[in-house]
Amino acid sequence: MRPLRAEIRLHHLRENYQTLKHLHGGKLLAVVKADAYGHGAVRCAHALADLADGFAVACLEEAVELRKNGIENPILLLEGVFENEEYQAVDQYRLWPVVASQWQLEGLLQYDWQQPVKVWLKMDSGMHRAGFFPHNYAAAFTALQQSGKVAGVVKMSHFACADDADRGMTEMQLETFDLAVEGLAGEESLANSAAMLAYPQARRDWGRAGIALYGADPFLENDPRIKPVMRLVTSVFAERVLQPHEPVGYGAAFYTKRSTRVGLIACGYADGYPRLAETGTPVAINGHRSRVIGRVSMDMMTVELNGSHEGLSAEVELWGDDVNVNEVAQSAGTIAYEVLCNVKRAKFVYIE
Repeated sequence: MRPLRAEIRLHHLRENYQTLKHLHGGKLLAVVKADAYGHGAVRCAHALADLADGFAVACLEEAVELRKNGIENPILLLEGVFENEEYQAVDQYRLWPVVASQWQLEGLLQYDWQQPVKVWLKMDSGMHRAGFFPHNYAAAFTALQQSGKVAGVVKMSHFACADDADRGMTEMQLETFDLAVEGLAGEESLANSAAMLAYPQARRDWGRAGIALYGADPFLENDPRIKPVMRLVTSVFAERVLQPHEPVGYGAAFYTKRSTRVGLIACGYADGYPRLAETGTPVAINGHRSRVIGRVSMDMMTVELNGSHEGLSAEVELWGDDVNVNEVAQSAGTIAYEVLCNVKRAKFVYIE
């Protein structure tokens, strides 16, 4: 059996949730969209069900999957509905929709709700991706409040650059939001993972914990307060010794500089490991740091074997405790979000 496996440490997930909730204060949504960032949404939601104030997903299909698998906590639809007919399912499955555009607002107000619905009204405070412009926000808020169809409105926005404290954009978005909601009563939600960690002024009634929940630091600094949930591991299944000036892998992109022991491991870009990860990307072999050499292939990779402890059948950690997923992402010119979400074909092992 192919040895690639993704170890999902659910106890780390629970600890991260508790850490982030303590840090943020108030209530905290656990974001489990995109199959819980590649970790398995149903299993992760069950692991957090007794702790989480609610969950957040991207779309209706993700929410229905959780409901059909026994999750009873509140569930927020971060992208709202994609057509007004979906409000029937929102009503049926007791979901909380985000309303970020005029047509979503009108559809919600026209729908005959079985019971009042809790709405999260999104403002475009500067990211310019989704949400009501600040000068239109109060009118949308008032329309919801006066409709008799809502059980409350949570005022929300999303930050564009919360993981880049030097930009100053988060402070501008905070000011824009606060000016636009002045005088509008009710709960607020601003902080994503990065804002939760770095901007105390963004911590309002509800936080939304995403990438940090899974132990990846959005600031790329390996924050010790959060623990990696996924550990992706495989093993060496072949080895050879190459003499100096010998090529390794497709394109002969790497040449040895000295006599080199090379290990072949079972993982490649078809498994979700980033194809553009460069020679030098770290791995840990039996707990000792080493590196990828040559190009990543579809199903295999080559790594440098350094000592007697590294050889046939040795465990290779691609990321987890000894190798931070951000290191792999940076080597490939991408972000941890994408790397984690792309894991495929591995055997998922859930550790309570």
